[in-house]
Amino acid sequence: MRIDDFDFELPEELIALRPAVPRDSARLLVVRPDGEPPFTDFHVSDLPHLLQPGDALVFNDTKVIPARLHGRREREGGEGASIEATLHRRLDGARWKAFVRPAKRVRRGDVIRFGGQGEACYLATLDATVEAKGEGGEVTLAFHFTGPILDENIAQYGEMPLPPYIAHRRAVDEQDGTDYQTVYARAEGAVAAPTAGLHFTKNLIEALQAVPVHREFVTLHVGAGTFLPVKVEDTSQHRMHEEWGEISDDVAARLDRVRQAGGRIVAVGTTAARLLESAAREDGTIAPFRGATNIFIHPGHRFRAVDVLMTNFHLPRSSLFMLVAAFSGLDAMKAAYAHAIAKRYRFYSYGDASLLFPHRP
Repeated sequence: MRIDDFDFELPEELIALRPAVPRDSARLLVVRPDGEPPFTDFHVSDLPHLLQPGDALVFNDTKVIPARLHGRREREGGEGASIEATLHRRLDGARWKAFVRPAKRVRRGDVIRFGGQGEACYLATLDATVEAKGEGGEVTLAFHFTGPILDENIAQYGEMPLPPYIAHRRAVDEQDGTDYQTVYARAEGAVAAPTAGLHFTKNLIEALQAVPVHREFVTLHVGAGTFLPVKVEDTSQHRMHEEWGEISDDVAARLDRVRQAGGRIVAVGTTAARLLESAAREDGTIAPFRGATNIFIHPGHRFRAVDVLMTNFHLPRSSLFMLVAAFSGLDAMKAAYAHAIAKRYRFYSYGDASLLFPHRP
């Protein structure tokens, strides 16, 4: 399909710069492509009334690290240059894949010094050598520290990697350290939040337990590639960046039992959905999973594991909008987004949410 098929106009004032307070007071658009009416307006706090006993909510428990680093290129015999690096995938104890800006000022062998520029003490800085340079501003950084010491330095010198559509309009601040993290975040490694999960509060989780709805946790370390624009003209030519994920044996077995008992698997966010679909067998059962996935879900994909999808509102022409179009149908999602815009829903990472049901051709 043509990328232009996934375009739409969004008024800039509908891009949320802060989340709703409390989190579960955000609005929730329920989309039933084959229902009448196809759209109904709720709030996230209404979720316990919209799910059924025996359903299973699948959360991504990844934890966002302060992955955006500001530093200076230190090149022997040359001038320094200010560099911004956003880490997006860990390779080993000392090496990360990262996107750097401006990429044209960086070449293989350069040293980038993050943190205390001008400090006399070496331990007040975090240095990395550009080990390799790829396309689209991607580099491999080999840090001069490793393991927990490196993690501590990244935490000290990094900042929350807010999406560009927020970071370009206001500065990152201390509140984002809380706002851009789910209340159940556990496994450090993401450089972007699984944003559908940002709407959940402890009170909402308790209300869902009373339904009762099962809770299961998987891990997908969301990479900065989630913000990259789709630059090809046809969906068949797009390639996703790899992200690391895990579904344990116990979680896979319990989700299969939910299905066998007549319950539905409700993915909280596109990240959970992508991981579940990566692990799904042909018959719809879910295999344990541990490793990298670059699954690209777009119209034509047959969903095997996900029955219902909760997600935020996504950018036009993005791989995430293609995913929801694959789930509920492109025409239905364009109409749903038009409804959301008309009703002044708030969009993107800090915005409102939708609860999507599948289109059955």
